[in-house]
Parts: sequence; C-alpha cells; structure tokens
Amino acid sequence: MTEQIIIAGFGGQGVLTMGQLIAYAGMTEGKNVSWLPSYGPEMRGGTANCNVIVSSQPVGSPVVTDADAVIVMNRPSLEKYESYIVPGGKLFINSSLIKCEVSRADVNIYRIPANDIAAKAGNPRVANIAMLGAYLTVSGAVSRKSVDNAVKNLLGELKAHLIPVNQTAMDEGAKCVRGQQS
Repeated sequence: MTEQIIIAGFGGQGVLTMGQLIAYAGMTEGKNVSWLPSYGPEMRGGTANCNVIVSSQPVGSPVVTDADAVIVMNRPSLEKYESYIVPGGKLFINSSLIKCEVSRADVNIYRIPANDIAAKAGNPRVANIAMLGAYLTVSGAVSRKSVDNAVKNLLGELKAHLIPVNQTAMDEGAKCVRGQQS
C-alpha cells in the first residue's frame, strides 16, 4: 500500500500541518513516510504545499508527481495540481473558497466546505482539520485514532483546550464526505 498526496493552499491555511499530521500518524503505525514542505517567503498569504507519502514499502523519493490524492484549499492550488492526480485518484476541494468546475472527469471529486465547517465549529483555523477528516474517511491511508493522537501531540498541554474543536472539525469533514461517496 502506497498513498501519494499533494496538499496545497495559501500560507496560513494549515496545509503543512495537515501533511505533518498524516506523516506522523503513518510513522506511529509503523509505515514508511515522507513529508516534503514547500512555501513562499511570505509569512501568510503566500503559496504553501507539501508532498506526503505513506507506504508499506520504503519511500524512494519524497517528490510526488503522480498523486493518489490532492487536497486543495484554494483555486490557484486546484489549477496547479489538478493535473497531478492519477486517473481514478481523489480530489478534495475546499468548496467554501473554490466555486469553479473541475476539468477532469477521470477522478473522484469531494467538495468539502471546510471554511464553513470551521466557522460553525467556532474556530476559523480548523478548516484544514475538516479537510483532513474528509481525506481520512475516503483514503484510509492512516487511522483516525493515529491522527487524533498526532493532534494531541502537536498541540501539547498548553493548547490541549483546542482538541475538542479539532475533533469537531474532523468529524464534520468526515460526515460531509460520507454523503458524497457512492
């Protein structure tokens, strides 16, 4: 089993964190992982993306050119990375910010209103976690339990009060995508 993922959006949308959580969860499950971040020099608002690979086999290169899944948080990311998905792959779109149609008919498309879910959960910074919940539900690349533990580890004791809002966002993202699966 190998899952190659590209996650992309603007800086400040939690794109790199999403990738870290998947990679950390994969490591705790004894899988081979790689996480390759890329971001512009801007503090917020610049481009950000990461390549994540979770595999039962050794990872030869951290660069993803044929993605099994692409998670996009904004329209420029959709335009850039839509072509990287293998036929039959998965495309997760933040439908709160992306209103355009997708040009590919050979991929599975999941529209998640991540920003709306985050606002409803009470914290606009958990839109990435809503997308993560949707991705986990469809892919099964790593378990939800492993990701929950990764979130707890990432937040630590000082930010433990944010765990419930993160769990709510992940649950809502998962619920949203369940209604889209055939």
